[in-house]
Amino acid sequence: MTFSEIIPPIVINIAIALLIFVGSVILAKVLRKTLAEALKIRRVDPEIGILFGQLLYWSILSIGTILALQRFFDVSAFLTGLGILGFTVGFALQEIMQNFVAGMILLVQQPFDIGNFVTISNYTGLINAIDMRTTEIKTLDGRLILIPNSQVLSNPIENYSRANLLRVDLPVGVSYDTDLDLARDAIMDALPAVTGFLADPAPSIIYHSFGSSSIDMTIRFWIDTDKNNLFDAKDEALIITKRAFDAKGIDIPFPITTVYMQK
Repeated sequence: MTFSEIIPPIVINIAIALLIFVGSVILAKVLRKTLAEALKIRRVDPEIGILFGQLLYWSILSIGTILALQRFFDVSAFLTGLGILGFTVGFALQEIMQNFVAGMILLVQQPFDIGNFVTISNYTGLINAIDMRTTEIKTLDGRLILIPNSQVLSNPIENYSRANLLRVDLPVGVSYDTDLDLARDAIMDALPAVTGFLADPAPSIIYHSFGSSSIDMTIRFWIDTDKNNLFDAKDEALIITKRAFDAKGIDIPFPITTVYMQK
């Protein structure tokens, strides 16, 4: 008497199906825990970690359930119908799904954090919020811009907060009768007053062109982004430069147009 004659095939199939299902539950729990630990090391938001864990858990459980049901009937027709339905829904929600997936990638890779000073898609400001569909930027003029995550992921991201140091370029012009060495020294003496100013890398002042009414230069210096940002540093440098020029009697010229009236 064979084994199959002692135990009916239906009992064997039930036992195998239970083993597959229980095995998938155990595997899903182990992988969910492993993923949670990996995301914790990467400092991913706990709520996002829970979401990823649940997605992984139910995906494995679904596969295990399908394999278990395969012991009793052919699930290929069911899967085909499910696939067609999934394709239809996915096509209808294509843009939403793109933003959702892009949001998950951004939250795992973390190219920026809440409060970082960034430029994304020509918008410059502070990261105000990140969710599964959009990234919110508060611009310097107080506007709240919602950028789709797929657009954020496909465009260059300038993160000034992560740079630690940042070069500031400030164009200035002086009159043609100015002592250029005096002007350079006046600026160099004044620059350290800028908040977050760094002596290393060394600042530089480069005269580069003869303008219509001025000799033009570019002031270049570096700041610590933990202490200051690009726009505030430029603001301070401009004010400090003007005061230094006033103290030395150096003029910043402006174009003058003479109009002749013919009678």
